[in-house]
Parts: sequence; C-alpha cells; structure tokens
Amino acid sequence: MLALPLAFTVPAVLGALVLLPALWFLLRVTPPRPRQQSFPPLRLILDAQPRDETPARTPPWLLILRLAIAAAIILAMAGPIWNPPPPNLGGSGPLALLIDDGFAAAPDWDLRVAAATERLAEAGRAGRPVALAPLSDGPRALVPGTAASALDRLRALRPVPVLVDRAAAVPAVRDFAAAHRDADLVWIADGLENGNARAFAEGLGASGLARPATVLSSSSAPLALAGAENRPDALAVTVLRADGHAAGGGLLRATDLKGLPIGEAPFAFPSGATQATVLFALPVEVRNDIARVEVVGEASAGAVTLLDGRWKRRRVDIVSGASADVEQPLLSPAYFIGKALAPFADVRDVPTNIADPIAAALDEHPSVLVLADIGQVTGAAHERLARFVAEGGVLLRFAGSRLAGAPADDLEPVNLRRGGRTFGGALSWDKPKALAPFDRASPFFGLTDGRDVSVSRQVLAEPDAGLPAHTWAQLDDGTPLVTADRRGKGTVVLFHVTGDTTWSNLPLSGLFVDMLRRIVAMSAEAAPTAGEGAGAPAATAAANPATVLPPSRILDGFGVLGAPPVSARPVPAGFAGPGTAEHPPGFYGPGDALLAVNALAPGAVLRPADLSGLTLGLQALRADQPLDLRAALITLALLGFLADALAMALLGGGFAGLAGRLGAGRGARSGTAALAGAALLLAGLVPAAPGPARAAEPLTASAAAALARDGVSKRDMDAALRTRLAYVPSGDPTVDDASREGLKGLSRALAARTSLDPGEPVAVDPARDELAFYPMLYWPVVASAPQPGAAAIAKVSAYMKNGGTVLFDTRDALTARPDAPATPEARWLATLLAGVDVPELEPVPRDHVITKTFYLLGGFVGRYTTAPTWVEALPPAPPDTVNLPARSGDSVSPIVITGNDLAAAWASDADGDPLYPLVPGGQRQREMALRGGINLVIYTLTGNYKADQVHVPDLLDRLAH
Repeated sequence: MLALPLAFTVPAVLGALVLLPALWFLLRVTPPRPRQQSFPPLRLILDAQPRDETPARTPPWLLILRLAIAAAIILAMAGPIWNPPPPNLGGSGPLALLIDDGFAAAPDWDLRVAAATERLAEAGRAGRPVALAPLSDGPRALVPGTAASALDRLRALRPVPVLVDRAAAVPAVRDFAAAHRDADLVWIADGLENGNARAFAEGLGASGLARPATVLSSSSAPLALAGAENRPDALAVTVLRADGHAAGGGLLRATDLKGLPIGEAPFAFPSGATQATVLFALPVEVRNDIARVEVVGEASAGAVTLLDGRWKRRRVDIVSGASADVEQPLLSPAYFIGKALAPFADVRDVPTNIADPIAAALDEHPSVLVLADIGQVTGAAHERLARFVAEGGVLLRFAGSRLAGAPADDLEPVNLRRGGRTFGGALSWDKPKALAPFDRASPFFGLTDGRDVSVSRQVLAEPDAGLPAHTWAQLDDGTPLVTADRRGKGTVVLFHVTGDTTWSNLPLSGLFVDMLRRIVAMSAEAAPTAGEGAGAPAATAAANPATVLPPSRILDGFGVLGAPPVSARPVPAGFAGPGTAEHPPGFYGPGDALLAVNALAPGAVLRPADLSGLTLGLQALRADQPLDLRAALITLALLGFLADALAMALLGGGFAGLAGRLGAGRGARSGTAALAGAALLLAGLVPAAPGPARAAEPLTASAAAALARDGVSKRDMDAALRTRLAYVPSGDPTVDDASREGLKGLSRALAARTSLDPGEPVAVDPARDELAFYPMLYWPVVASAPQPGAAAIAKVSAYMKNGGTVLFDTRDALTARPDAPATPEARWLATLLAGVDVPELEPVPRDHVITKTFYLLGGFVGRYTTAPTWVEALPPAPPDTVNLPARSGDSVSPIVITGNDLAAAWASDADGDPLYPLVPGGQRQREMALRGGINLVIYTLTGNYKADQVHVPDLLDRLAH
C-alpha cells in the first residue's frame, strides 16, 4: 500500500474548500472601486438622464490570487504535515535489520531507532517478513517475523554499556542468507572499528545475498573516557575520539558518589589528535571524593569513568631505621620505597633525628605507614600502631638486619625465625632464589610473575600450620616473600626482604611498584562513612581475590547508574579489566567498599571503521522528520494579502504622486485601507515578541529639568517610569556578562508569565547611582574584587532599611563545604556586611511566603543546587497558626544570600536557548531556577501579599455573618 506523503492533523477543516466556488462567484461579480477624477464642466451633465451600466468584472488574475489566499488559509488551518518518502528497500524478500547497540551507539540512539522504524514501516506496508537483530545478541539465529513484532522489539531495545563483538554474529547472518537469497540486509553501524567492524563487514559481503548489504553509518564520532590517573598535582582523565580530523571539544564533570558536583574541566583535541588529557587540579582531599567523571552531553556508558579506592591518592609515611639514610640517602630503603609509591600516593619521609618518628608519622594521619627495617616496637608507639591498624590503617614492614635480630612482637603477620638466611657467597649451600608465580588467592594475582627477580637473603617465617593462608608471595622453593595478617579493620604486611637492593633486586623491578599499588589500595582512609561511598575493596576481599563481589549499581548504555540486570554476574575482588556482557560497567561489592568496573580499560583507543574496498551500499545515517507546512502556508497567505493590497492600490489610481494623493483620492484610500488590513492581519497571525503592552508617558521638559537639577540621571528617570532589575558590576567581564544576560532572561520570563513587564536590566554603582528606583539588586560576589568604600556601604545599608532587597550570590556552591573553612567569596561577603545592619538570617523555610509568591517552590536553585538560600529569620509562628500555608515577617527581607549562581541559570539568548551549562543539569533545573527568580522579584514587589491571602476565608466568613 502506498503511503501518502501529505497528511492533515485536522482533516475536517478541508471541508471548507467546498466554499471556494461560492467565494469565486462573489469575488467575480464585485467590481473594483472605480477610478475618480475631477472634471470642471460637471454641471453641464448634471441634468443628463442616467442609464444602466454593467459593472466591470474582477480581473481573472486577481480572482485567482484571492482564491489562492483563501485556499492557503484553509489548508493551514487543517494542519498539513509533509511526510518524507520512505526509504526504497528494493526487492520483495525478507528484511534483516542489524543494529550496533554498544555504548558507541547511545549518543544518537534516537536517530538509529528512527532510521530503523522507517525501514520497518516500509517493510510492513510491503508485507515483507523482518528479522531484527541487535548485534549484542551474538550468534543468536535470525528468525523472520512480522514487521509489527519487530517494531515492538525495536522500541524495547536499549544500548548495552559495552562494545559488542560483531564477528560473533557472522555465522547467524550467513545462515540467514543461505535460507533467504532474496533478502535485503541493512546494518545500522556505529562507525567504530572496535568490535571487529571490518571482519563483520567482510562477512556480510561474503554472505551470498542477491543484493549487497546496506550500511548506515553515523557521521558523528562518539567520545569516550579511557581511565583516570590521580597524579600528585591533579586527576588526569583521557578523552578519546575516533576521528582526528574534525575540530572537537567539550566539558568534563566530576561528581561524588551522591551525584554532587566536585569540579568541571573543558577539553579540546589538538589538530589531528584522537586523545586529549583533561586535568582536575583540585586538592587531593577533594579529588579523593570523586567517584564519577563524565563527558557532559555525551549520554554513553563509554563517556563515563567510575573511580573507586584504587584511584585515590593516599598519604603514606615512611619511617626507616637504617643508619645509612642520612649518609647515603639515594641508597636507603626509604628512597626506593618512596620512588615506587610516588606515582599513586603522597609520600612523606619522616625524619629519623626526632625523638619518636613513629608518633610523628601517626600524627599526620596517614593511610599507610611503612616501617623499613624497624625492630621491635614497644611502649606508647606500639599502642598507637596497634590502634592505627585496628581502625583501618595498613602497616607495611620491610625486613632488614634490625628486624632479623630483634625480639618478636605482635605487629608481625607471622612468626619469624630470627638470624636470617643467606643464599650465595663462600659459605652458601644454594644459589639465589627466584620468585614463584602468584597464587590465585593472592592479591598480587594477575601481576607479571617477575621471573627476573632474585633474592639473596630473606627473613624466614616459622613453618606454622596457618602460614600458607598468610602468604601473598613466595620464592620458588616455597619460602614466603610477602606475608600479611588482618587486624581489626586494617592489615599488617611484611616484605621478608629489605626495601633497598642489599637483599634482592625486587625494588628495581616494575613488579615492586605494582605490588605496592595493590597494598596501598587496601587502606581505609578514603573509605566512606555512613554505609555508602567509593572506598577500595575491603581488605579481606583484597587479601583473598577468590572472593567475588556482587553487582551493586550498574551503568546502562546511556551511562546512568541503576539496578543491576539479571544477567550481571559477580566479579573477583581484584577485577581490573574492562566491562563485559557478564560483568557490565558499574560498581560492585558492598556500599562501604565498592569496586569500579569501566567500559574501557586505561590505554584503550577508538578507531574508525574502514569499510573501503568492500561490496556494500554505504549510506549516511539519518531519519527524515515530518515537516509542518502551516508556517509556509501562512507566509504565502500573508504575501498574497500584500499582493492584493498592491493590486488594489494600482487599480485605484496607481502610486504616482503617492505622497500627496494618499489622503485625497478614494482609490488611494482604498489601497491604504487594503494595506492597513494586511498589516492588521500580519499582526494577528505572527506571534508578537515580548515587549511592553503600553509605552510609558514621557516626562515633560520641566519635570525632566527639575530631576536633573536634583542629580537624577536620565537612566534613573527611565527606571522611575518602568520597573527594571539591576545588578552590581564586579569588574570581572565573565561574571558581569552572566549577570546582565541572567537578568535579561529573567526579565523575559517575567514578561511572558506575569503581568510585570520589566525594562532592560541595568548595572548600578552603589557609590554613585541612586538605588531607590530598583526593587531588587543582584550582587555577584567575586573574591578578587576590591571592597566598596564607606560611602557605598552606607548607601547599601540605607537602601536595605528603606525597603530594597539585595540578593548576594557567592557562586561558591561547588567549593563550599559545611564543615570546611569559609570560601574566599564568603569571607569577602562577611567583610562587606560587617558595615551593614544585617538582621538575623536563616535558611528559607518551606512555609516562607517567598516560596509561594507565584510558584510553589521547595527551594531556590541556580547553576548549582547544593547551596542553601538565606533570608531574614521569621518570628516563630503562634501555636494556633502553625498550619498556615504561608508565613512572613512584617516586611520584605532586605537581604537574600545564596551560592547557587542564579544569574547563570537565568541567562538565555533571545530565542530562549541557555547560555551556561548547569550542574547537575537538565531543563527541569533551569525551569526551577527561573521560577525561583520570578518568586524573588514578585516577593520584592508584593511583600506579604501572598501571606495575607491565607486570611481571606476568615474575612469572608465574617462578612457573611
């Protein structure tokens, strides 16, 4: 069945077209207005007898024009929609529709679904069977069914959070082609080679179908993140793309596990590059709270990197007992250990020339304390060390001559045999020993075996019954090299060799760095409190990687964390690979010790698919959208009216001498009337731009002169005649632009939604300008700006006392913390308000009248959502009125303080498009910000009016009696 490309949303209106013949008859018999001309000897023919005259007909071309105008109006009212012609599939056999549904397809998933829907609809109209196969199904057979059932399945499809292996689906495609040689095959590809795109395309070309397969590929290259590195100075995140030719960039956002924003960083790809490194230069304490980094606007699991405790930088203090530390620092154990820890931890070498270096190290609250060749620990240091381990710290000890000869203590993971053992040398009975492969139960399992590591001396462990359970690494003769024991929430780890190269070459190997990295990751410094966080996997699980961690929250293909699917399986405790179909990206394990699995491994790359030289029908992925023709028809009707007006003017005498004849001739008046009618119609059909309903009456010359003598500027005169919003410039162009555009956007919203039609916002200087003309003053706080002078502070204080409201916006919601020191912006504002009579403040209560002046709100958000909003504290409500819906004080609060950067959320261009991104973002947040701004303005203008309305029922009840 052939689908008509033209449809109507209100087809009943088309019935008005039957009236066109009647309209044609009326227009045909109506003559144009006759041309009049003054004739002096008119009196000579006054007595002439009139005779019947046949009126002139409307010219055919004018008649056709007017009928066309009427037809255009009728068609526009019927709501015409032009549907693009469906794609021509060709053939009559079954249709196989293959869809890449990995995370790379997520950013333009709607476009893929639309393209697939078009082809399913065309196949359904032709009665062709359809086999729909997302390539994540792998080798599942392609079974043709009805187009309707395929469409139902398509609507239920969602991208998976991993890269799919397309080659696994080649056997199913070949079986389908062997059974249906006349079939058409369409592959909606994501444009990436990752996942064996070329091998899959070659399989399609060799499938034996009568017609080549069609490949629809998107022109936009997806973005992805390939891991993060917590460097000493910043968190470095790698952004990937497949196409290195086009210019590109974007914004990364870092959030904690609760979704609260921590920081943002822009990125741009160098010319020809497919990778970009983005740095979050934040304090290490703030960086350790980051649990998620994402590409803003790229809804994809590949554009998200999840971080657990393994990415956190922990503080490690090193205490060494070797006397050579001072004399030969580059040969000391502390040097080798510190160099190995530096890439992933903040290392501090505690001086040994102090009375109690262990106590000094514990005073720094480290996550890991390293004791390099320290013998027996006694007294207060022993008690503090035991408490440090029990509370979750990691005590890492290295052997040496002092430890080998010291008496045993309970801060060793196993019982040691004192005196040491030597391999090699004149008195040796054996050669130096090599490192054995790591056991599956060891936290080092999966690391390089390190067969080039040799040990010439070690501290032996007593062969107790439980020794194998405490052994993490051993030599090839079975003697332990690294042992550990769980103590409370922490762990005691012992390397049975020194931290330098005197007993082994282990400190010179890369394996030493990887071993220390896994040990440091067990510390509980960054483990969250209150049962939720993103700490490292629990030490018990780390000590036994055979332990599995169940899925907790899993990313879907769009990068949203949610409940794990039934197909998700637990991962080993030491899992470090990229996500798979069985182990999708997300968080695994208990809430206080989560393990992060990401879609891409560190070092991964994205490669564009190369389909050149293959017998395939390559097409651009696009979906033609229906076109609404109403605007075009209305425009044509308006142009027709203007042409009709022009025709009437010409028939009424032309435009010669138009300047002098528009008011004289009746034909000219007819043309003028037609033009006026067209203008009125244009005004009625075209939506009016927001503007004043009525122009303000201008000041008389005498009044303007009197105000000028009093020091009132022309701008203040205009502000007195029309309400305007005002802001205080900060001196920072970026902040001032945001303030100006934000107040413009808020003014447009006020004009569109309320009866208030404010004028253009203005910038005011409190030291020079009169503030009384502005009901609300928006003051963005910039810490680097100079403090206003005493005169400006006095004027602000008087403005607030006389009924004005100042909205101070510190814009520090991302950096302010409840228990942390005040931000620079908060300190700047405190200095300013020290000279102002500020009332007692409180966070806006839910029953405050400011939350109900126009919209019912629960709070005030802006570019950010986490900062509270402070207003003048309300008196306690009387006991008999505690249930009133709104409560207020005696006047409008003279001060409002927030840190959510309201102006940036209000800012928009003339078309209503936002100018600044929001955190966490979304149209809902921007709408709530505008509603809050409207409430603030209405509150400053109406005061307690809304609160007084709660008494209306009582007043009406009294009047009734």
